[in-house]
Amino acid sequence: MKHLTLTLALSVLAWPALAKLPAPSDDAKAKAAEAAAKAAHGNKVAAYQNCKAIDRAAAHYFKTAAAAKKDVAPALPTPACVDPGAYVAAPPAAAVPAAGAAPVAAAAQKP
Repeated sequence: MKHLTLTLALSVLAWPALAKLPAPSDDAKAKAAEAAAKAAHGNKVAAYQNCKAIDRAAAHYFKTAAAAKKDVAPALPTPACVDPGAYVAAPPAAAVPAAGAAPVAAAAQKP
């Protein structure tokens, strides 16, 4: 009986968590898009830094292997590291007035 009562109480308390959240506003969508763009650029920067580190490690290996007179296979061709440059935020889109806003703006201009 205690288990049934506890289960019922928890299900009643958990019900609000299942409620549907309202749709995000345009401002929230813009902020999310900006955050996604920043994260994508950060990933490109991290990949570039990783590529440069791999190049430095390979150069060091070939230099020390040559100095030790070891047999070393030639390096495999790899794509060049591409610097993504500094992050540039996308310009905000021009605000498009809603269809219902035009008559209100025209009425506000009349004396």
